[in-house]
Amino acid sequence: MDNPIYLLANKLIDAQYKLATAESCTGGGIAQALTDVSGSSQWFDSGLVTYSNEAKQRLLGVPSELIAQWGAVSEPVAKSMAEGAAGQQGVDVAVSVTGIAGPTGGTKDKPVGTVWIAWKLPNNRVEARCFQFDGDRSAVREATINAAITGLIERL
Repeated sequence: MDNPIYLLANKLIDAQYKLATAESCTGGGIAQALTDVSGSSQWFDSGLVTYSNEAKQRLLGVPSELIAQWGAVSEPVAKSMAEGAAGQQGVDVAVSVTGIAGPTGGTKDKPVGTVWIAWKLPNNRVEARCFQFDGDRSAVREATINAAITGLIERL
């Protein structure tokens, strides 16, 4: 029972919340980790992989102006993704991730390993945090998944 997902599950069940994910750089890894737990249908509603900017706009309602002004890997876009996932799926809680897993795609301002995670919580609260993860693509994605789940637990 050391799996943090069980703790998250209990918090969501106790509060009668449903969760949705909106993922870019993790490619559905958060949803996979959550649904690896038997009984997750009690608290996990849906997961959207919105890898392209167009998918972020089409499926989550992220305004193109946000992406143009701030870039896909940014606080405003991460927050908009989380809000869009919650709104589109009609759930209480959502988590979104957008980042640069590498090995390509990094810049001086946003190097490989830069990830924004946002949490949409009840009462329309949205929080976001920027992380800088080390390692190869797999390590960045795994660290992002863990931080997204841990962040949910801490905020619920």
